[in-house]
Amino acid sequence: MANRHCHQCGTPYLLSGAPGRSETCERCRGDLKVCLNCVHFDARVAHQCRERRAEPVAEKAAANFCEYFEFIVRDWQPGALNAREAAARDRLKNLFGGE
Repeated sequence: MANRHCHQCGTPYLLSGAPGRSETCERCRGDLKVCLNCVHFDARVAHQCRERRAEPVAEKAAANFCEYFEFIVRDWQPGALNAREAAARDRLKNLFGGE
């Protein structure tokens, strides 16, 4: 079921509107107003954001002041954002004879 949720643990965000900058997940205490929870986040574009007017944000998993933040509605999949990183680590392990 698609909903708004914490990017870190998948806990649904049930309140209406967008979370405040200091609002955290009730389960894992991860920040909620982060790039990884935004509809504009895209790892394949410049500054990883499709909103051209937004200021670049260095820490995508940390709370920020972006005025263009809009909570994304999606199905939560653990580790989905890090699939590319996991694949790269697997290739390195194979290259250096790791397990």
